[in-house]
Amino acid sequence: MAVMSSVDEVTGDLTRLRFLFVNLYLWGTPDSWVLIDAGLQGSADTIVATAEERFGAGNAPQAIVLTHGHFDHVGAFPELFERWDVPVYVHPAELPHLTGRDDYPPPDPTVGGGAMALLSLTYPKGAIDLGERVRPLPADGTVPEMPGWRWVHAPGHTAGQVALFREEDRCLLPADAFVTVKQESLYAVATQEQEVHGPPAYFTPDWPSARRSVEALAALRPAIAATGHGTPMRGDALTRGLEALVAGWDEIALPDRGRYVPEKGEG
Repeated sequence: MAVMSSVDEVTGDLTRLRFLFVNLYLWGTPDSWVLIDAGLQGSADTIVATAEERFGAGNAPQAIVLTHGHFDHVGAFPELFERWDVPVYVHPAELPHLTGRDDYPPPDPTVGGGAMALLSLTYPKGAIDLGERVRPLPADGTVPEMPGWRWVHAPGHTAGQVALFREEDRCLLPADAFVTVKQESLYAVATQEQEVHGPPAYFTPDWPSARRSVEALAALRPAIAATGHGTPMRGDALTRGLEALVAGWDEIALPDRGRYVPEKGEG
């Protein structure tokens, strides 16, 4: 990658930190802030430095919210716990993967037709154990320490993936339910060529659920989408991209064949 990390503002209270090929987000003000996802292994120092620049030295988050537990969203653990003793919230269906009980399904390097897909054979899929810090998100859809936001179950890429949505400005954090770069392609990831795509194919085991999740998130009519991979999109470009993804799911997102790809007519 040309740049190891970069920081930019999505909204006045939402900052994106891109570390190599994945995004994580910091939301809030110096009075109260939340980390959303924990990036790749080796990113802890960058996360802390970004937080200190935005919120002040020694200012720990009120909580960490995980959209899901894949290796590129939890990599800064356990190093972050050496700096911050805070709770970590996830969907209940992700808990087995974050309490050391169950590994994720293996990746499928045959889908997507790109180097990032082929490299998925080397990506970690094992469970990690966050101990007593990890706890389930509230069943009522609220997000702890993030007033005005709600979580939306968006399974498919993982069983417990969640998106975060704020009605006030229709800002959506869809995690990897859809992304704004063709994540399977090393070239697209390196150039950050922007277009709406389905979830990273090599790590998506439930394609029927993934489709329903994208349909549900598109129905929210987001004005801003700050995705797990790719540059945030907004406005007409986002609306058109989501409409095209929903209408052309089989051509744009669904692989022709693969370990988890349903036969035609299924799902």
